[in-house]
Amino acid sequence: MLCCFDVFYTHKDPHVVLINDGQKLSSYDRYYSMYGHVEKLALEIKKGASSVEGVEAKLWQVPETLPDDVLGKMSAPAKSDVPCITTNELAEADGFVFGFPTRFGMMAAQFKAFLDSTGGLWRTQQLAGKPAGIFYSTGSQGGGQETTALTAITQLVHHGMIFVPIGYTFGAGMFEMEKVKGGSPYGAGTFAGDGSREPSELELEQAFHQGKYIATITKKLKLAA
Repeated sequence: MLCCFDVFYTHKDPHVVLINDGQKLSSYDRYYSMYGHVEKLALEIKKGASSVEGVEAKLWQVPETLPDDVLGKMSAPAKSDVPCITTNELAEADGFVFGFPTRFGMMAAQFKAFLDSTGGLWRTQQLAGKPAGIFYSTGSQGGGQETTALTAITQLVHHGMIFVPIGYTFGAGMFEMEKVKGGSPYGAGTFAGDGSREPSELELEQAFHQGKYIATITKKLKLAA
């Protein structure tokens, strides 16, 4: 039996985690991250998923679409050595966590471009019934901490995936009012500001919680199938 949990991100900020349920669950975290904020969340989500017994988490990036000269003008750092995923590899997962930065309240174009390439999976509904979560990064408090996730759910719906929000399962951390904190009931999040702000300890803890929470649900669904 294979239970895959993917966390995907773009280098501007998307990632995937895959969970394998047999002797061990394999978890993939897929993301896109340009400046590294989403990647930092993805690493914590991977740790959270891996903390679930029988789960092995892996990270994947989606391909960059901007040319190097443009990335240079944007002062984007070099990409990490996290491998880029293909649509065929995506189909092997039993669950996912998708991460990306926001662009005008929606996912970055790099991640959308990857999802646009999954028409073959949509036609055969190979992702239908699989759980998926979302995490994100925005530049400001009004920059899309909820709309980025809300508008991304349409991608999951057309594939027949099951959206798994974290709700308020993070407990008291969801009600923090004294410190700046990204994230929402939709999923973990962070504020990048002008790019110099790093994810806070509380934001990283929420990301860890999300990985553990969704991995646990993915495992339960797979074992019950």
